[in-house]
Amino acid sequence: MPSPPYREPRQERSRRTFEALLDAAGVLLGEVGIERISTNLICERANVTPPAFYRYFDDKYAIVQALAERMMGRQNAAFEAWAKRYRDCGLEVLSDKILELMQAMAVITGGQPGAMWIMRALRAVPSLAPLRLYSHNYVADALTDIYLRYLPQVPRPLLRRRVRMGVEMAYSIDEMLKEEDVDEAQLLEDAHFVLKAMFHYPEYTAGPGSTTADEPPAS
Repeated sequence: MPSPPYREPRQERSRRTFEALLDAAGVLLGEVGIERISTNLICERANVTPPAFYRYFDDKYAIVQALAERMMGRQNAAFEAWAKRYRDCGLEVLSDKILELMQAMAVITGGQPGAMWIMRALRAVPSLAPLRLYSHNYVADALTDIYLRYLPQVPRPLLRRRVRMGVEMAYSIDEMLKEEDVDEAQLLEDAHFVLKAMFHYPEYTAGPGSTTADEPPAS
């Protein structure tokens, strides 16, 4: 990943200013969207001078990137905790617990002001697209490593392609929750049904001498 277009301070006082700017930008994104938000609006809302803003951020897209990285950092932490909790429990448990993971992601984005606009920016702003892809690929690679323990007969590129597809679907479902008036619990249940079905490709059935889906190979 290239160096970000913002500079995180280390001193406590400066960090408070940095976080105040991030919080103000998130709220403003929710109010006016990415097209109308400006550095002046952010400074006014955070009660910070423009020179102070540019000490930390190159432009408004830099602060959107910082917001996105903060949100995705929280998502990655939740994913890592989920993976640590269930990676040794077998594929059946892992597939059942995908709903728990999607619920955790929905809580994180739901608690982030301006989350809908942050997610839109990650797709629409060329400079932010690598950040989205990096995060999605990180999750896909980690899940592939976990699933491969239980599916050693499946070629990794094949497994990884399908996992990557599922990861993209899960993130899209989270975006749908923010953009449309839908029943969150029902939508996540529907998505969980689809993602669980992706554990039943014919190649995933253990053959003679293969490891079963709930037993990792002996190390």
